[in-house]
Amino acid sequence: MSECAHTILCVDDEINILHSVKRLLRKENYQILTASSATEALKILETNPVHLVLADQRMPGMNGTELLAVIMERYPDAIRIILSGYTDVDSITESINKGHVYKFFLKPWEDQNLKLEIQKALDQYDLKQANTELHTKVLEQNEELRVLNENLEILVNERTEDLSIQNQTLEFSRAILDDLPVAIIGVSPEGTIALMNKEARKFSFAGKELAMGKEVGDYFAEPVGKMISASLETKRSEVLEKYPVSGQSYAVHFTPLSGDFGGRGVILTLRPMGDSKSSQSH
Repeated sequence: MSECAHTILCVDDEINILHSVKRLLRKENYQILTASSATEALKILETNPVHLVLADQRMPGMNGTELLAVIMERYPDAIRIILSGYTDVDSITESINKGHVYKFFLKPWEDQNLKLEIQKALDQYDLKQANTELHTKVLEQNEELRVLNENLEILVNERTEDLSIQNQTLEFSRAILDDLPVAIIGVSPEGTIALMNKEARKFSFAGKELAMGKEVGDYFAEPVGKMISASLETKRSEVLEKYPVSGQSYAVHFTPLSGDFGGRGVILTLRPMGDSKSSQSH
């Protein structure tokens, strides 16, 4: 036997009415629970999930609308229907207006009409539950999105701070490089000048000042180009002594880049070698 889709609680102090409802719904996919009083009905609700309550209006003690008012407060999702054999419509209408009762039927009822209304009520219950679940899921997803956005904002702020620190470090490094008391020239493997500091910019070669993006061969004689190639090939530092620049002799140190930048360039450091002037010229 397949699992029942819904549970219905029938409450009536007349046993024959309870039997009639059970016979009417026996072929439907419902679990039918019965109670002969409001007190018994509330005890059943404490231990059983019930989707629809079908209650008689006139019962000893607590009547039907009073019972359904209590059920609405304790179990607001349950659909509530009144059966009444009397025409006390005013009190039932008041309960409907207050939301205690979904619908009421007069006894004796028309079987097919009651079955149809019960099915419609349970369809409404399912739709409400689906909407509630969807709303809950949307709220959960919105919360997850909010947390993700907060985390993303934190990551962006951290990344921005890291980049700021890196930029400051880079600017500081450039300032140190620029203020070194020796000339520094960075040369790419293709022989292009890619970097130079303040001291290097002071040099003049036959009236031409060093310029970024120019070929190193435009300023330096062939030995310098050969030493650059040798340093790149051997990955070792080389030194060319007594090289003349602007009437001054320099020791030119060739230092290949290492680590992640290995093979991607050479640093030329020009250190003056006293005031003696070389007879060579570029």
